[in-house]
Amino acid sequence: MQLHFAGHNDTRIWGMDNEERIRRLAHAATLAPGGKDDPALWINLEFAFDPLWFRYLLKRPGTVLIARGKPVLAHLPSSSDRGWLDVMLTSGVMAAPAGFAVIDHDERPQIYNDSLRKLECPFVEPLTPQTVRSIERQSYYGAYKGVTDILTKYLWPELALVLTRVAARIGMTPNMVTMIGAALCVYATWLFYFGHFWAGIAAGFVFMVLDTVDGKLARCTITSSWWGNVFDHGIDLVHPPFWWYAWGVGVAVVGLPLGEETFLIVMATIVIGYVVQRLIEGAFIKSFGIHIHVWRPFDSRFRLITARRNPNMALLVGSLVVGRPDTGLVLVAWWTVISCAIHAVRLGQAYWARQSGGKVTSWLEQAV
Repeated sequence: MQLHFAGHNDTRIWGMDNEERIRRLAHAATLAPGGKDDPALWINLEFAFDPLWFRYLLKRPGTVLIARGKPVLAHLPSSSDRGWLDVMLTSGVMAAPAGFAVIDHDERPQIYNDSLRKLECPFVEPLTPQTVRSIERQSYYGAYKGVTDILTKYLWPELALVLTRVAARIGMTPNMVTMIGAALCVYATWLFYFGHFWAGIAAGFVFMVLDTVDGKLARCTITSSWWGNVFDHGIDLVHPPFWWYAWGVGVAVVGLPLGEETFLIVMATIVIGYVVQRLIEGAFIKSFGIHIHVWRPFDSRFRLITARRNPNMALLVGSLVVGRPDTGLVLVAWWTVISCAIHAVRLGQAYWARQSGGKVTSWLEQAV
């Protein structure tokens, strides 16, 4: 597939010009170069747009996206069939050939973003030096998951935006950010183990923020990689039980031991519950093709507080404030059991819904 660029634009966003940004999108989509009679994507470099539009039109030959009265992106059945777009661009008259579907961004069309679990109208904006910060902000928030935990969603988005901008400006890669975060994750574990809870919370907080930054940096600069994805998600998946175990050892260090039997029960509950909850989520995806958190509005709201690392850390911080880090760990165990039970019930309800002839689909999913 060929890429045809209309115009020229030296304005840089996330450390690159618009043409380089599009080429990265094409590389990420593994597009092979095409001949003159092969399909092509026509791109107006006057505009910057959310990568979701690139992926969306890539699957829809014969579609043109317009904004502010100008063509922005078009999927042409043939590379030679682009003269009408140049006419549209110079004349300002919107007259797509018969058979072409026209999407007008000014009408705020909504697209379901499956990978980020949200229904949205992806941004399209003229790219000028005056609009760079606005476009970067929209790009950053466009890369944010719509359904996630309460801390990631509400506590540190603005801080992570600043750090993402800094990282892009100085040329840091997402994997560099992940490496720094991994070191802080291990350091927080060590601090918890020896009862240095507040210092561990500080290290853990920075790690959790960087856990947001690396993903946003990868999406905004279009530098995601297989290894980076495995590295980032592997750390996310593995480390929480080690934090809870280290916290349990640490409470004994500060003179608030749980007792051997209680400690074993609490640890077994947290670790087994953590694994079971992940298995339930995996079973839901395998059975229905969607995340359990996007089935119904209740599931999306419950994802804010379900027993994952960040909500559990909020419980532990609260217990630390009142001087009872031991009680906090017990609360994490109870909340893990409750969350597992709720997810198990939701999985059973989904199977029952399908058995009864219903369709299990995301409440967010719609088409333009």
